[in-house]
Amino acid sequence: MWVSWVPTEYAGLPVFLETGIHTLRLEYYHYSNGEQHLYWTSPEMDKQIIPAGPLQPPTKANGPNPSNNAKDIKQAPLLKWAPGDKAASSQLYFGADEEAVKNADAASPEFKGSIELGAELFDPGTLEWNTTYYWRVDGVNDLDAGSPWAGIVWSFTTADFLVIDDFEDYDIGNKEIWWFWKDGLGYGPHGDEPAYPGNGTGSAVGDENTPTYMEESIIHGGSKSMPVYFDNSVAAISEVDLALGGIDLTQNGGTTLKLFFHGDIGNAADPLYVTLNGGLPVIHEDPAAAQTNKWAEWNIPLQAFVDKGVDVTNVNSIAVGIGNKTSLQPGGTGTMYYDDIGVHP
Repeated sequence: MWVSWVPTEYAGLPVFLETGIHTLRLEYYHYSNGEQHLYWTSPEMDKQIIPAGPLQPPTKANGPNPSNNAKDIKQAPLLKWAPGDKAASSQLYFGADEEAVKNADAASPEFKGSIELGAELFDPGTLEWNTTYYWRVDGVNDLDAGSPWAGIVWSFTTADFLVIDDFEDYDIGNKEIWWFWKDGLGYGPHGDEPAYPGNGTGSAVGDENTPTYMEESIIHGGSKSMPVYFDNSVAAISEVDLALGGIDLTQNGGTTLKLFFHGDIGNAADPLYVTLNGGLPVIHEDPAAAQTNKWAEWNIPLQAFVDKGVDVTNVNSIAVGIGNKTSLQPGGTGTMYYDDIGVHP
């Protein structure tokens, strides 16, 4: 429950755990002076608060991104994780064979190298479509007799469609979203990086009240979505655009651009639009779509862009916007959220 609520008890379904060390993760919403209590029970034990003894700092790598068993992951993901509490470095194993990854050592082809503490990131390159991959991160500390700590084998499956952006990789540390999705503010207000003057519209991408500058509660898939504040009172339109580098949207039978958006009933009823290569906009059929207070799926045939003169086999940029781009006139304000943009067969 990601809202304030009366005292309530939630319980998970029974789960069988093999003997050994396991990672437990609890996500919660904190409001005012609320409390939480964590219980467990088993056929041999009545419900009780989990005592301090069984809960220790994690010895194994945890918090994988992509999350374990994740689906529809883009074909060029960045793998991230949190190291175990005692690890001084990590050893990473990666491949498409689960048993090979599980049993691999430093002499195996699945071994991808050692990663220093604080640099928990691995780029596997461009992967095959619709394929399940496995990875394992071992914690290493030569000064501890318990080292190495073999990690759990995690997996994810790449999408069977072209992923434009799932918004999972943006974070602090030169991965802030405004470096990639250009808005009306530019780089200047966000720090001391080289100035980008902005695109001249009333948009502001990112939320400076969250640790990653991304929306982490209103999400369609994964753990993040893109928040965009719009102000059309002066600039008439608000858009953010992403460079794509001349990709072919029709590859592997792609015919339909799909994106998910979430508005708010308090938003101005300004129209939504999408452009490719800075061309003429494709406008959402609902003039009040910005007020949709839930995730909505928008499917746009690529032919709609072709009809506007766009070469969809050589696309250098995509922009999502709010306002009347074809007949500029002042509008209102609000916040939109976008997630899971891709091209489907």
